[in-house]
Amino acid sequence: MLTLENITAAKHRFGRVVKDTPLQYSDRLSKKYGAEIYLKREDLQKVRSYKIRGAYNLISSLSDTEKQSGVVCASAGNHAQGFALSCAELKIQGVVYMPVTTPEQKVYKTHQFGGKYIKIVLIGDTFDEALSAAKQYEQDMGAIFVHPFDDMRIITGQATMGLEIYEKLPEPDMIICPIGGGGVISGIITARNVLGKTTEIIGVEPEGAASMKKSLEKNENTTLSKIDTFVDGASVARVGENNYAICEANNIEVISVPENRVCSTILEFLREDGIVLEPAGAIESDALKSLSERIKGKKIIVIVSGGNLDFERLPEIKERSLRYEGKKRYYLVKFPQRPGALKSFLEFLGPDDDIARFEYMKKSNRNTAPVMIGIEALGNQNFEAIEQNMQAGGFQFENITNNDLYFNLLV
Repeated sequence: MLTLENITAAKHRFGRVVKDTPLQYSDRLSKKYGAEIYLKREDLQKVRSYKIRGAYNLISSLSDTEKQSGVVCASAGNHAQGFALSCAELKIQGVVYMPVTTPEQKVYKTHQFGGKYIKIVLIGDTFDEALSAAKQYEQDMGAIFVHPFDDMRIITGQATMGLEIYEKLPEPDMIICPIGGGGVISGIITARNVLGKTTEIIGVEPEGAASMKKSLEKNENTTLSKIDTFVDGASVARVGENNYAICEANNIEVISVPENRVCSTILEFLREDGIVLEPAGAIESDALKSLSERIKGKKIIVIVSGGNLDFERLPEIKERSLRYEGKKRYYLVKFPQRPGALKSFLEFLGPDDDIARFEYMKKSNRNTAPVMIGIEALGNQNFEAIEQNMQAGGFQFENITNNDLYFNLLV
């Protein structure tokens, strides 16, 4: 069982490598939700995420003999960067296994932080496949495995966040934590308990990878058969055994948030606060939208877990946000193949509507041909008018915006 001495010792090991990040009052969010909302800015760490805490604590606590064996880890990105920086600072050789789907920006930064002390191996489509490969390397080569979340030394490192929170704000009403594998929330729970606090702790997962939520509902750690990897830093098919046990023993509430709504939250922070968040770093703040009635008048801590956004993903993030907010729809339309058909269609649109995409799917000599049309509008009322106009004009159509099969194939 972890003690306060374990956590303070981890914080002492950090030295200059790990920052005591600010607890920043958010005037915008506080006004929006009628609460006192503070952001724990882990995106301001050198590696732009909290992951350096656990990785550095584990690696720095190894014996000299263990360090000579080398270290290995599996990561969807942020743990790899914390691991790489730790290897470079401690001058230990390490190997990183990452999913092939890991954003290029995270792979590049891992190289940058680790330099000559690390080797990167891209393998598999999910974290769990990379994890399996890393565990095999551990067995074959005798290296020390640095788990991203399911190790008490990792949890101890993440618990230092909790110490910093309570030093700055001794009595918060709620702390909102991300859950991927469960490292952060396990650390925050541990810090709360050793300090004798009663703060409510809420865990947040993406809807497409809600493995902790499912496990707690089934009263056993459960592996999801399929996950959505859009929130790449928090998409894990199975949470850690230690992490599940800690959450289960403390009756932790876990909520899931829709990926497309998370995209709107990312854009809100970028536009209104100038803060760059990755999807896994935005799910905690996005949860405020689900908890709005419960948090009024309370002191709320939001763990901002990471800011490693691959900017090449911005077009997709904007696309998903528009879909969630009801400002963009895609249609398959049977388009008459006659002169003036396009002009007729344009008359169905209002002054604030815009065609974002127009593509013939298949041209033929028939009277009609399928066309995919993407339309941006101010909201649902505009689309209702457009659809009524299409029906009145004799244009057959199908709304494919929320049809994942069509959408992923065509868009």
